[in-house]
Amino acid sequence: MPYDSIVCVKQVPDTANITAEAMKEDGTVNRAALPAIFNPEDLRALETALQVRDEHGGTVTAISMGPPKAADVLRDCLYRGADRAILLTDRRAAASDTLATSYILAQAIQTIGRYDFVFCGRQAIDGDTAQVGPQLAEKLGIPQVTYLEQLVSLRDGVVQIRRNTGHGWEIVESRLPVLVTVIESANRPRPPAAKRVMRYKKARVEAEITADVQREHPDWTEEDRHTEVQQRMAALKQAGLLLEQWSLDDIHADLNRCGLAGSPTKVFRVQAIVLTKEGYTEIPPTEEGIHRLIHELVVDRTLG
Repeated sequence: MPYDSIVCVKQVPDTANITAEAMKEDGTVNRAALPAIFNPEDLRALETALQVRDEHGGTVTAISMGPPKAADVLRDCLYRGADRAILLTDRRAAASDTLATSYILAQAIQTIGRYDFVFCGRQAIDGDTAQVGPQLAEKLGIPQVTYLEQLVSLRDGVVQIRRNTGHGWEIVESRLPVLVTVIESANRPRPPAAKRVMRYKKARVEAEITADVQREHPDWTEEDRHTEVQQRMAALKQAGLLLEQWSLDDIHADLNRCGLAGSPTKVFRVQAIVLTKEGYTEIPPTEEGIHRLIHELVVDRTLG
């Protein structure tokens, strides 16, 4: 019995390579100063979906919400075996918190139509909230199983999943459709396939094509650039290399639930910690030395 899967993926800043330029003056992340990568647990979610398709048949659709640059992770999904890739990009979705993001993704998934699984990474490394997956399941009105570390069995529309509970594991059962969040230890993602890389490396979304034409022909009229974009899109579509690009209008989203307007989360305070002490202090491995260390940490308000 074939199963259709939708995988939500995200392009995130590589938080393992933090530099002094990683934060802006207002305390927000300076994404331009960090390399962008495929969110690690989303990559595990993709691998889980591909394993389901490999064993049972069906399809794997990858969807990402973000700026045009996020098309990079969608190409990566195609390289690894995804059947379809959709970029959901719209300036009106900027500043969406987890509530608004889950609503937008739910609208997109309902626009896609039939599915058996929705796979998400447990959380994104740029937020670490682990909220989007569960909120998405609630908005879709389907069961959810979080923290998958192994898909135990799947037959007759019923799945058994071993999930990590933090201090152990449990096996839970659910009827389909179901949303599943996947942890980083669940599997080892397959590498991109060379033949698929060669095929899809030139795949583009409309926003990328538009940016290319504007960069290559800054002196052209708007009408000429539009004509060139349409011609390039037609050529890519004929070759099967035009990636789908959706806006909030395409998914019939309520704009009051998107972007800043639909995001009740507010930043209360951003605190910058500046380390001013120079040099180092050598602490002897004695009881007196430990007491002195604790006293210094308390006085410096490092503790308490």
